[in-house]
Amino acid sequence: MKLQVEIDPGSGFCGGVVSAIEGAERQLASSGRLYSLGAIVHNEAELARLSGLGLVTATSLDDVPEGGTVLIRAHGEPPSTYAEAEARHLSVIDFTCPVVLRLQQRIRSAYGRLHAGGNCGQLLIFGNKGHAEVMGLLGQVDGDAIVLESAAMLEELIPQLDFSQPMEIFSQTTKSPSEYEAICTRLNDCGARLTVHNTICRQVASRHERLAAFSSSHDVIVFVSGRSSSNGKVLSDLCLSANPRTWRVGSVEEISPVWFRDARTVGVCGATSTPQWLLEKVADAIRNIEY
Repeated sequence: MKLQVEIDPGSGFCGGVVSAIEGAERQLASSGRLYSLGAIVHNEAELARLSGLGLVTATSLDDVPEGGTVLIRAHGEPPSTYAEAEARHLSVIDFTCPVVLRLQQRIRSAYGRLHAGGNCGQLLIFGNKGHAEVMGLLGQVDGDAIVLESAAMLEELIPQLDFSQPMEIFSQTTKSPSEYEAICTRLNDCGARLTVHNTICRQVASRHERLAAFSSSHDVIVFVSGRSSSNGKVLSDLCLSANPRTWRVGSVEEISPVWFRDARTVGVCGATSTPQWLLEKVADAIRNIEY
């Protein structure tokens, strides 16, 4: 008996990642060499494909030779990166996601409000410390913001927060809407003078709503994403909460036939950094499993 396999139609690259990768492919087709400042996408299989086309992942601008061209990925960068690139006479192709660009601008504006007239308001960011997008956001305000990674971290920080001052909170664009809501509710319960900004990407938010239903409608879920994908962790956990028979893989080689015993239907889905070709490859591999 062959398994019935369905790929979630809403999974795969988000618009910002699509734009960055298509831009990289165009540049590589004309020049044959391009330096991405950080991994252009948090997916090992897609990185390997792009590396074969000539894309080099640079850990810093020091890795880019004089006269080289550097790509700013969808996650965005702090202003200091652009200043350094200009000082070193590097060409820059900027593919910062428009959603992230708007978020950067809003954070700069909020910081100005919070510190106008000598005030000492607090800027909060719900996101992962060290994540490229969060580093870019912190760079907009010279690092003068509090990063909250989770509701548990907020509980630890509550004694240190000054609730007599105004606060404004933003979210990394790929975080969980429900966890963000819980953090904002907790701050309000503490009497915070809080302004909440809804900055989670709509594409990401809609995936949360849809994936829960998709996961519960199949016997087994195979979630495909890179191990370093923050969005992949959030969404795979969501699938697992809706269906305990959820497995996260990065490649076809990680699939185990024992996962599908007594199953009839399998749902294949992925992160905003998962390429469509990899979703299809995983789905085809599962279809070829027979019992």
